[in-house]
Formats: sequence, C-alpha cells, structure tokens
Amino acid sequence: MILVIGAGGTIGSALIEQLRALPHPVRAACHSQRGAATAAARGADVAMIDLADPLTLGPALDGVDSVFLLSATGPEQTKQELNVLAAAQAAATVEQIVKLSVWRADELLTPIARLHWPVEEALEASGMAWTFLRPNFYMQNFARQMAEAIRHEGVIAQPETHAAISFIDARDIARVAAHVLTSDGHAERAYNLTGPEALTYDEAATVFSTVLGKPVRFIGLSDQQAKADMLRRGLSEGYAGTLLEVSRAYRDGGADTVLPTVRELTGRNPGSLEQFISDHAAAFR
Repeated sequence: MILVIGAGGTIGSALIEQLRALPHPVRAACHSQRGAATAAARGADVAMIDLADPLTLGPALDGVDSVFLLSATGPEQTKQELNVLAAAQAAATVEQIVKLSVWRADELLTPIARLHWPVEEALEASGMAWTFLRPNFYMQNFARQMAEAIRHEGVIAQPETHAAISFIDARDIARVAAHVLTSDGHAERAYNLTGPEALTYDEAATVFSTVLGKPVRFIGLSDQQAKADMLRRGLSEGYAGTLLEVSRAYRDGGADTVLPTVRELTGRNPGSLEQFISDHAAAFR
C-alpha cells in the first residue's frame, strides 16, 4: 500500500492515476472533502489528515509500506513534513518515503530550498529508505499563474530575466514517482528532474504563439512590478516575496541544466512545452 500525501494537488492526483493504472494499491491522504471526493472517484482508498495534527497521521499510515511526501509550500511546511516522518517511524509497516523536493535543494539557494532541506537531512538520518525527487520549474505554472494574461493580453509577464529554464511537466514528475515507488534500486538516491530543453521566457512565448496561433510576448517586470502583480492575483505577501527571491536566485542562470533522468527512469522522453500547451490550450485561448 502506498500513501500519497498531497493527493489533491497537480502531482499527487496524477500520481494516483499512474498507480491505479499499474494497478497498485494506493491510499490518498486528503485534507479537504473536495480532494477526498476526487481521489475516491479515481479509485483510491481515502484517509483524511491534518499535517499540523500528528494524531491524524497514524490511522492514515496503518498498513502502508511506502509514502509519497508532498506538502504545500509555506512557513509550516518543514514542521508538517517532519510530523509525517515521525509518524512513519512510529508506524509498524512503513519502509520507504519518497519526498518531492525542489531543484538544487541541497544548495539552499532559495527560500523554498531552505524549507525542504531540513526534511531531507532528517530523512537521511532516519534509518528509513528514502528517495528525493528534485524537479525544476513546473510547466503547470504557466497555466496556474500566467494563463489569464496569456489568454486576454497575449503576454507572459514575469520578473526580468534572460536566463533559460528547463521547464518540466508535472505529469512526468508523477511518472517518475510511480516508478520509484513501485520498483527497486532507488534507496538513498536524489533525482534531479528536468524537461527536454531549456528555454528563456522569450523563447517560451514564441512556442505559445506557434501552438496557439496568436501572438504571445514576454514582458520583463521589475521586482516591484512583479510583486504588485502577484498580490493582485491573490498571492500572500510572504509567498510573493518567496517567488521573487527564487527569480533573483536564477536570474543569471542555474536552472538551465537539461538531464536525461526522466527518460532513464521511465523509458519515456519528458514532454515538451509544445505538447503541454496543446494539452492545455483551452486555458490559454
């Protein structure tokens, strides 16, 4: 039995579909009734949890062999993931934890990396089998954060940068996670995950223009403009500041590496940005 924590999110929901298709027993750990209903509709066993309340974690881990650990980015993330580790260590059956981490987590370059790293360190010292997945920027961020501007204004507005990024489709991350959770040889490994090519935002805008059949251009924003735009879209002050610090960390490069890891682990090439846009075209038109 595999417990998927973060089952209601983009990667977690795709992972449940992958595991059910194998087929493999899977339990979805959910914190909302909406997420629970979605997971149940996909055929997963469902457990309601609150990562801030360790007492809810024991029943969810009952009979579980492996855990996929993903939690929402935020100030409580590290503490909540350590709650999961403690509960897994106390459970009688859990042998493996596969943690979704972040690109270059071990270098502590960004606030998000600094949330993940203490959990990675704790897992390494735990005596349990662990694997870290460290993906680069998700293509899904275009749909979640930029779709409205692409749809109505034909623009990708982000903090000014000319650096390339090897964007990765979250569905490929889920495929890697499913493989790692259901096959041997991944203990004590950290996998860095990228898409098939590195693109600047200018180049990404050209891809959007081609696939959508309408002009899309990149507008580089000052940090102040970018923060105001994030706040307008409903992001919290703290999260907007975090994203800006991430942008500054990679403004001169550092996210442009392209690796064969997805193909080596899954036997499939990672999806291109063209394919992602085509699959999600309704969000951008």
